[in-house]
Amino acid sequence: MTGPYVPSPLTRLAFVAAAVASAVPLSGCMATGIPDAEPSVSAPETITPVPTDEPVEVVGDVPTTLSFEDGAALPSATRIEWGDGLMADDDWEIVAPDDGHGGWTYGRVDGTCTARFWQGYAADALAQGDDRASSDDLLAAILQTDAASVTAAAADGAFSYQVGGNTDVAHRQVTGDQDGRTWVIAARSFTNSGAGVHLIVDCAGPDASSVMTEVIDSNPIIAH
Repeated sequence: MTGPYVPSPLTRLAFVAAAVASAVPLSGCMATGIPDAEPSVSAPETITPVPTDEPVEVVGDVPTTLSFEDGAALPSATRIEWGDGLMADDDWEIVAPDDGHGGWTYGRVDGTCTARFWQGYAADALAQGDDRASSDDLLAAILQTDAASVTAAAADGAFSYQVGGNTDVAHRQVTGDQDGRTWVIAARSFTNSGAGVHLIVDCAGPDASSVMTEVIDSNPIIAH
């Protein structure tokens, strides 16, 4: 991480990728596709993942948990980013490095799954003052569909918070499968800071949900 975090006006999240050519069904009867690339945002600086073996200085009074309701207590200047626990995991390797827009992808070394991370700012694209609704908005933007369809199909889930192995950051997620391939897309937005994160786990087999759990356990959301 380089330089101090300087809050600046947040800009509209602009997605540059089209959905995959063939529509694929998600749970809850919503049909859409996983996007081919990461969103592009304008931000004051590129946010890089934090190695989980490095201490993180917490600035201000961030909540001890981040339920959707706890998001209202998050100071507006809080920095939200992924902790990176896969960089030292021999079962995973970088298959797409940081693209400069907050996105990067790890892949299992056996080629069975990918884990695509994104973090950035999305204030203008999201419902204000309601982290649950704005997380559905973020999922809708990722999937290029409407928020009502996402809300009907999505379920609550959780990311880890500050350290791995807990379920202290609420998120919204959708799952899908086609021809033996499975995936989970999970997202959380933080309307007080305008920040958002998402994670897409895509597997050539039935294991996306269990792999998502593994990835979440080792890659916490860090607020500071």
